[in-house]
Amino acid sequence: MNFARTASRCMLIAAINMTWAASQAHAQDAPVFRSDIERQEREREAQRAERRKLHNVVVYPKFMDGGEKPNIAPQKPPVVYLEYNEPPGTIIVDTGGRKLYYVLPNKEAYAYPISVGRDGFTWTGTEKISRIASWPSWTPPPEMRQRQPGLPITVSGGVINPLGAKALYLGNTIYRIHGTNNERSIGRASSSGCFRMMNEHVTHLATLARIGTTVRVVSNYSGASESMPLSALFSGFGFGSDDPPVPQKRVKAKK
Repeated sequence: MNFARTASRCMLIAAINMTWAASQAHAQDAPVFRSDIERQEREREAQRAERRKLHNVVVYPKFMDGGEKPNIAPQKPPVVYLEYNEPPGTIIVDTGGRKLYYVLPNKEAYAYPISVGRDGFTWTGTEKISRIASWPSWTPPPEMRQRQPGLPITVSGGVINPLGAKALYLGNTIYRIHGTNNERSIGRASSSGCFRMMNEHVTHLATLARIGTTVRVVSNYSGASESMPLSALFSGFGFGSDDPPVPQKRVKAKK
């Protein structure tokens, strides 16, 4: 009897081992596609990014002092030539070229380098300046506080404040043309839809612009050049067109 039970156990163990070996061989023979490996790697990277985000959240005081408010001397930017007869006193924001133009008489303009909205936060349209403030306070909108937990409720004006020395408010929107305490961002797409300038430049722009100044935001403006356009040389002969491009319809930024 004991011999029979022992033999049965041995046969059962042997069958289990054979089944396991067969499953292992099948697993080894199953094809592994590159797309599966890439998908798994993306999932692992997304999990690592979430963990980094949780560990790197900076919590600021609810009400922050913006620090000192030094006197910022205005600084003129380079002057460029315009292809079209734009109305003097108009501001043109070229988001693609990351330039802001203040139109001067005789088809010239000041050209300021700027920072524009990052991917998903760009917009186009026409607004008017509704307010100009020196060393403005900053209150992050609810959408920004939701994206970046830990932001302060408000920051008073000063060198720590991300709005810099001046802010020119655009209509009744949340967007502004403003200075910055991070000049390394100039020339990049790094904002949430506002247009950043060096403090020296925004201070200079504020000496020219007024409440009611028209601001036209376009995705690409090809009518500015560091050298006089050829159309100016042949304008007396009826060649070329001095009419500006048709204004673009406003496209609101994604929230």
